[in-house]
Amino acid sequence: MVTKVSNHKCLWSLAESYSERIEYKPHNAFYDRPNTLRLLGEVKGKHILDAACGPGKYAEILMEQGATIEGFDISPKMVEMAHKRNKENGHFFIHDLSQPFSMFEPKQFDLVLCALAMHYVEDWNAVVKEFHRVLKDRGQVVISIEHPFFEYTYFKSKNYFKIEQVEATWTGSGGRVKVPSFRRPLMQCLTPFTDNGFHIEELLEPLPVPEFKELDPRHYKELREFPAFMMLRATKMNSIS
Repeated sequence: MVTKVSNHKCLWSLAESYSERIEYKPHNAFYDRPNTLRLLGEVKGKHILDAACGPGKYAEILMEQGATIEGFDISPKMVEMAHKRNKENGHFFIHDLSQPFSMFEPKQFDLVLCALAMHYVEDWNAVVKEFHRVLKDRGQVVISIEHPFFEYTYFKSKNYFKIEQVEATWTGSGGRVKVPSFRRPLMQCLTPFTDNGFHIEELLEPLPVPEFKELDPRHYKELREFPAFMMLRATKMNSIS
């Protein structure tokens, strides 16, 4: 399979609006972030790679907690927003998640964070190998993704076991854009880690926090009954070829 990332340049025009709304947009602020941050744990003094950093909100929080952050995103506008949000703090640059992290040395980071971005990548193996390469021994990676069971239902897929390109319409960031991504079965979310030198420490099917209910009671109820996202934390173990 050829490694590629889905074309989400269509989101660039919404970067500024997305950056503003990320403070209170329920699925980000009160569903993804609190659960992903819990998996990251204590970050003070740690060197963290924020892979596909978006507008830099995670970086802002983690630096406030004492971490050192380097982050990249495929969207120049998102990188601009990350710089704007974090002033002189952190190091942010343009890079495609699906391409090698050649700017980094082996064993450079304590943690890798990749929030709500892996579902834009078709072949996870190459990316996970890069996570492994840039992490220190026993370093950890934390990702959040759209839940494979949710995606199978939402996109009305016919073959659960197939990795397939799908398309959703985003309306929650001040516009209406079509966003392509790759849907995959749960197995294909886990084996790229277990096959490439990681031990999965925790898999989380999150619940929304109470603040979500105040802003969006309908989706709060739905998410209390069936997950839309999934998080995992994996630890670098053995070497890989």
